[in-house]
Amino acid sequence: MTTHPDVFAPATLGPVTLRNRIVKSATFEGRTPDALVTDELIEFHRRPAAGGVGMSTVAYCAVAPEGRTERGQLWMRPDAVPGLRRLTDAIHAEGAAASAQLGHAGPVANEKSTGLPALAPSRSFNPLSMRMIRSATTADIARITAAHGTAARLAVDSGFDAVEIHFGHNYFASAFLSPKLNRRTDSFGGSLENRARVVRDVARTVRDAVGGRVAILAKLNMDDGVPGGFWLDEAIQVARLLEHDGSVDALELTMGSSLLNPMYLFKGDAPVREFAAAMPQPVRLGVQLAGKSMIRAYPYRDLFMLEHARQIRAAVTLPLVLLGGVTDRAGMDTAMAEGFEFVAMARALLREPDLVNRIRAESRTQSLCIHCNKCMPTIFSGARCVLVE
Repeated sequence: MTTHPDVFAPATLGPVTLRNRIVKSATFEGRTPDALVTDELIEFHRRPAAGGVGMSTVAYCAVAPEGRTERGQLWMRPDAVPGLRRLTDAIHAEGAAASAQLGHAGPVANEKSTGLPALAPSRSFNPLSMRMIRSATTADIARITAAHGTAARLAVDSGFDAVEIHFGHNYFASAFLSPKLNRRTDSFGGSLENRARVVRDVARTVRDAVGGRVAILAKLNMDDGVPGGFWLDEAIQVARLLEHDGSVDALELTMGSSLLNPMYLFKGDAPVREFAAAMPQPVRLGVQLAGKSMIRAYPYRDLFMLEHARQIRAAVTLPLVLLGGVTDRAGMDTAMAEGFEFVAMARALLREPDLVNRIRAESRTQSLCIHCNKCMPTIFSGARCVLVE
């Protein structure tokens, strides 16, 4: 008889022991208007920590000011440390571990909002800012790589137990992996080995910066959901390279492009009207006119990333975090039986921060999340479930 781990039993992640195998995935909170921690951000993470998750992931901690998607986003610098320490203390007081998602938005950055130039592997157009994005120089790449190490050290100083490096959604590192976005002819473009250089160098830099003091996860795209983009066959190879390098303790598997196909990650309804209402002009008009082609809907099903993730599981022995449609005990048990060490939850915890405790108390508990995705446009004003009064 085959047995699998109990999702509610303590588990080791690198040097950290979590009280269970359930992670609150990074969900941009929209609660840092001055790019610093607020009481509202602390409460946003305290609630799921009190609600039973093993670890809560703070998103999104940019490694450089131009690496923010918009100017209110938190970026890692000494001024941010006191607030981040209050945040990690609050999470720890509820018995959970704290993780900081570190990354650079690259072409997803809205330079109209940040006032700083967005950077991409190759010159391209950003439909969010309606501006051209310049190609990163080798000096830019070196600076951003080093900034990940600095940000990781600041995360340790802030009391985080883990850092999660963002290699997904066509942010900076993910964009380099994409053949569609990376048309370079230098040593960072062309072959997968070249396109994966940024990912590998960033992960090694973070490992060198923190050693074994905290756990290191990487959020890795399996599929951009864009024709000609990064896809599963190459994701398997990148996962093997990261395992070979010994630079990360686990991979959290994801998909989709925040730049070109955002709903591919979420599945469920596409709230075009709500997205348009949250946007400034002239982007609002563009979403109103062409929103259904820009923001496409994909049918929701439980464990919707499992089919792709199985192929990563078969290729590496690294601990893996299964994300996507994990909403109940049955899904958690399936993930454990399939060989995944952890599961991650996001939207369901927006509606019910105490869902994990309630599932533990009653295994037949069902999530109230209806996958309407109307929470997504609220990130601009404070991420929340619109169905909760």
